[in-house]
Amino acid sequence: MTQTDTRTPLVELSGVSKHYGTVRALEGVSLQVHAGEITCVLGDNGAGKSTLIKMIAGLHRHDDGVLRVEGEETTLSSPREALDRGIATVYQDLAVVGLMPVWRNFFLGSEPTRGTGPFKRMDVDLMRRTTHAELLRMGIDLRDVDQPIGTLSGGERQCVAIARAVHFGAKVLVLDEPTAALGVKQSGVVLKYVAAARDQGLGVVLITHNPHHAYLVGDRFVLLKRGTMVGHHTRDEITLDELTRQMAGGSELDDLRHELEKSTP
Repeated sequence: MTQTDTRTPLVELSGVSKHYGTVRALEGVSLQVHAGEITCVLGDNGAGKSTLIKMIAGLHRHDDGVLRVEGEETTLSSPREALDRGIATVYQDLAVVGLMPVWRNFFLGSEPTRGTGPFKRMDVDLMRRTTHAELLRMGIDLRDVDQPIGTLSGGERQCVAIARAVHFGAKVLVLDEPTAALGVKQSGVVLKYVAAARDQGLGVVLITHNPHHAYLVGDRFVLLKRGTMVGHHTRDEITLDELTRQMAGGSELDDLRHELEKSTP
């Protein structure tokens, strides 16, 4: 058993299932999220990735199996409870207000204040300084935090969301397809900051359908198909070619290739 395996995971799912009436969204899924590691969850549309995110984020309760947070068996009843336990989720459609400045979005819902009574007001200077410093600590050199966040690229907005989660004490960072709508260059920028979050000791869950992006940063890989787990590998157990093959369908693609070859005149 490796040293990593002996540590208590920050989040662990063991045989977790979720059903909506007669619809099986997830069945018997297991994964571990360790501090300083990135666990990649791969699957096509309908594989169960969204359901998995919602369970870890506290939006949906699991029906069967066990969910543990830092070794304690638990059921997360709300996103607030998940956040209080150190689990921050960054969704693909980032919850930002496009016309507000970067610093305001960074502290949205958690604004520090100064003064008391009728003289109580937001500490704007502190928020500006903190936002710039925290972004810089993650390696994001954003000169003007007063610019509307809507003027940033998709990759830059993802990076601001990652830095925000780190600043507010997240231990586990769940990222929902952060590179799905981005080009090659912007995807690289986001993956760089995903790796930076890992290097700061966070446990990261990266949801993606892109095996190349996953293999660039991943330490563990969980493959989902139609709600079931069809693969679970550590980085030293699988190559990119094999990960891509399993993600793309593996034997099903081989069968299709043979069928196409037979039908070719």
